[in-house]
Formats: sequence, structure tokens, C-alpha cells
Amino acid sequence: MASSSKLPGTGLEEVGVPGQSFLREALTSCTDPLKAIEEFQLENGILLPSLRPMLPLLDLHGVRRLDFHTSVLEELRDKLISHINELGGKDGKENDKKLKELLSKSFPVVRVKALRPVIMSILKNTPHIDDKYLRVLVRDRELYNDTDTEVKRQIWQDNQSLFGDEVSPLLSQYIREKENVLFDHENLTNLFFSPSPKVRRQGAVVTKLAHMIGNSVKLYDMVLQFLRTLFLRTRNVHYCTLRAELLMALHDLEIQNIISVDPCHKFTWCLDACIRERNVDIKRSRELQGFLDSIKRGQEQVLGDLSMTLCDPYAINFLATSAIKILQHLINTEGLPRDNTILILLLRMLALGLSAWVMIDSQEFKEPKPDSQVVTKYLPALMSLMVDDQVRALHNKLPPDERESAITTIEHSGPPPDACEAYMRENSVCGVLAMYYTLHAAKLRDRGALLRILSILGSCKDGRAYEDPFLHALVALLIQLPDEFQGEDFSTVLFDEFFFAGLSKDNVTRHLLKLLWYIHPKLPETRLQTLMKALQPGTQHNESVHKLYESLQQKMTTQTEPVASTSEMEYLDSPLMSVPTPAPYHM
Repeated sequence: MASSSKLPGTGLEEVGVPGQSFLREALTSCTDPLKAIEEFQLENGILLPSLRPMLPLLDLHGVRRLDFHTSVLEELRDKLISHINELGGKDGKENDKKLKELLSKSFPVVRVKALRPVIMSILKNTPHIDDKYLRVLVRDRELYNDTDTEVKRQIWQDNQSLFGDEVSPLLSQYIREKENVLFDHENLTNLFFSPSPKVRRQGAVVTKLAHMIGNSVKLYDMVLQFLRTLFLRTRNVHYCTLRAELLMALHDLEIQNIISVDPCHKFTWCLDACIRERNVDIKRSRELQGFLDSIKRGQEQVLGDLSMTLCDPYAINFLATSAIKILQHLINTEGLPRDNTILILLLRMLALGLSAWVMIDSQEFKEPKPDSQVVTKYLPALMSLMVDDQVRALHNKLPPDERESAITTIEHSGPPPDACEAYMRENSVCGVLAMYYTLHAAKLRDRGALLRILSILGSCKDGRAYEDPFLHALVALLIQLPDEFQGEDFSTVLFDEFFFAGLSKDNVTRHLLKLLWYIHPKLPETRLQTLMKALQPGTQHNESVHKLYESLQQKMTTQTEPVASTSEMEYLDSPLMSVPTPAPYHM
């Protein structure tokens, strides 16, 4: 113990062990310092008579007394920690009492590094730590950093700013990871919508946040408040994803304290199951609708969190893809959109998700008023567009001598119905459905369908067609159609009418640069020069745009590789392609 007494403020005297003050007094008040040191060693060494004769033998082998004492200390410390963990693992007042007594006796030496793990182990196993200990830990940064998360939870309960300091880097890391996937120009396999919900919530950030929260409802509420505030401040939808993933991670861990009080739990769990199974069956649709219909007066604020859950890009992707699949089914069965209750529910949830930011910003927690014309006018117009595309595709597959007259082909290749663009301008749900029909057409490699829908896609309300998850998915599909870029009509619609309309935003520039990264060898020289000139970054663009542009320039001058292609891109398959479409039903 002599070595540890050299540390300032060790607190050894408080536990009855001669420390710094005692040794200073002994050395300054004596005539023979060496003798004083020897006496100190005898009095404070390991008091085992059988050990004394062995110490000279260790000296002969060159083992320093400090090394010997340190090894004994470590062995005893490990055994003590093991015993403390056993006590902590058992319920009972007697064990709690023992731990509190141990803490009271040992806490004064918490600044002795060699002994600190023992005190930290006691604290970790103490369910309710006295404030006097927590205050010491908070004031000393070194002690705070050495404290286990289980103890920090008790500190954070009453210290939101300190908790915020710990959580903030994790939230930034989460957003960075999402954006890295969306903007990685070399990534064609690990795409944004590829991972399942279960895999996503097992990521490092979600796991760490769940561990930090433990079973503390107060800390969970703090995290939700951080997410709401950041979503409001930045409009970044990835915070909505994290809200849903965190809740489902706690669900997987069976943290009943939290999931039993979160009013969104059952709804989020049901939606998560639908996304995981890639299907909304009748039973689940009734559960989801029942939950939305059961929100009572005075509980409207729940809609704010529900809308965040539905604003998650993975939820939007699922709802919109499912709606397009149902529209295909209705075309095949000659059904009406208004008669399909599952479709009506999907549109309702889409509307709620797309209104999340406005709802939280205004603090007016009301579901958006349903616009009956979306179902009675827009969807029939969109379905007529889809029918035209199907007829034209079928017509093009027929042998030349069996094809209908050119007039029929022209009729199915004209501009989209006026109602399509009109409603896309005014209604976010209409815009999102058009976006997902675009992905559907790209997946089918239907050139004509793509040209028709792309010609009006830039008019979507609030510029939704220029959001990252959609552009990421669209570009990944377009890369698979390299030969189409040799036709000027395709380039005119895609670049001049769609992409150029959104080039004022950094993110659109980055997605378009990614597309060029793969398809530039197929573009006519004049078109390529026009694009590179239009995409040349200026001072308003961030560093990543400049770097990607320079890399592309270098690639174009040094490489003449064929366009990359992936044989299978699972995430781009409609989540519902492999399951039967539910028949319309009435509740």
C-alpha cells in the first residue's frame, strides 16, 4: 500500500490506512529516514508471519517488493470484485445492506486507481446510489469517465445536459452512417433499403443507445425529445427512423418498463411486422386502423410520435410500394380504388407520415383531412397511365405482323393524364405514389413508362422527388439501363426535364454524379460535355461534391471500362411481389 500513498488526495487516512500525510510526517520528523521507511513497510506490508521469511528469497530472484505487492493486490481485487458481482446478482435487503456498507467504507479511496475498480463494481451493483456519491463522480471528469453505464444512468436521470453530451455524438454518427450509404458512389449492392428491420436495429448506434437507456423511462423520454427537436430543427427524416428502431430494439430486449408506457409501441410493432413480412394482410390492417381510430380526445399528441414513425423512409417505402402493388391488382381485377380498404388505410398512413414535420412544428396534432379526390380522380388517372404502359409493353412484344395500328401505339405513348400532374403538385401522397410508380417502371425496364412519368415527376409537391432515399433507389435502377442513355429522347427527359430542375440542391448533384460514374461511356460526347459543365461545383457546393466531380473527371480520362452491372438487386424488388395480394374487403 506504500506506493498508493504517494498519490495526492487518495483518502487512505479516511479508511484508517496510513497514507500521504502519515508518510510525510514520518520522514520529516525522524533522524533516520531509511529506518522510518523500513518501519513503514513492516507495519503496512502484508501481515502474514509465514510470508516474512519468503521476502528475501524473492529479493534474490530480482522480484521487486512493489511488483509482489501489486500482484497480490490484483489477485485480491479480482476475487473481491467477483464476490461483489455475486452479491449484486442476488435480490434481497441483506445483500443491498452489505453493498451499501462496503460502499461507505471504500468510497474514500475511489481516487486510488488500483482500488477504483472495486468501488466501481460496488456502485454498478447498487440499484439506488446516494446523491453524495454521484456528486463526487460528476465533479471529477476522470472518475466520471471510469464509471460504468449502469451508474451513469443514475447520474443522467437528473442531468439532462450531461446525458445530451453523451447522446449527441451517437446521433451524429447515426445520421452520418445513413448518408454514407445513400451517397456512396461505389456501392451497388449494400443499398439503402436492403437491410431488414431486425438487422438495422442491431446496428452499433441503436444498440449503444438502448444500453445507455437501460430500463429508465426518464432517459428514454429524453432521447425521444432529442429526436423530436432535431427532426424539427433539421427536417432530417433519419431521426424518424431512429425513433422507430430504438423502440423496436427495446422491444427485442423485452424492456417492459418502457414498451408498456410508450403509446406508439403496439402500432410500431405491427408496422414493423408488416415491413418485415413484406405484406399487409387483413388482420394487420385491422390492427393498424383500430389503433389510429382509438386515439381519444386528449391523447392527440400521440399522433406526433406516430407520424414520426410513419415518416421513416423505410415505412414510406413500404407503404408506397404496397399501394402500387394493390393498384396493379385492381387493374387486373377491374376493381375500384375506393373499394379497397387496405389501400385506403395505406394512403391514410402515408398522409400522416408525410405531414409529420408540419404537425410537430405547429403542435396541432390532427390527422390530415382526407381528400376524396385522391381516390376518385388521381388514382384512376394514375391507373389509366399504368394501363397504357402495360398495353404498350404488351404491344411491343407482339410479332410485327400481329401488332395493332400505329395509332393505338401513339395513344398509349402520349403525355400522362393532366390529372396526374395536377394532383402531384398539390398533394404529397399523390407525388410519392408517382415516385414509386417510377421505380416500378425502372425495375421493369419499361423505357416508355419511364419517359412518361419522368416528364412530370419534377413537379411533385415540396420537391419530394429530389429526396435522397428516392434518388438513391432511382439511380441504382437507372445504372442497370446503360443502353437507354444512347437515345437523346431518354437523356432529354431524364436530365433536362427531371434532374436539372433539382440541381440547385447539393444532394441532387451528388446522385447525378453517381449515375454518370457508371453510365458515362454510353453517353454521346456532346451530352456528356453538357452534363459535366452543368454539374461543375461552385463555392456553394460542399467538399464531397468537389471530390466526387474531380474523381469522375479523372475516371473519364483514364478509364474506358464497361458499365458495371449487378445481377440481382433484391431490395429493388417490390416487397410484395412474392406474396398474394389481399382481396378487397369491407370492415
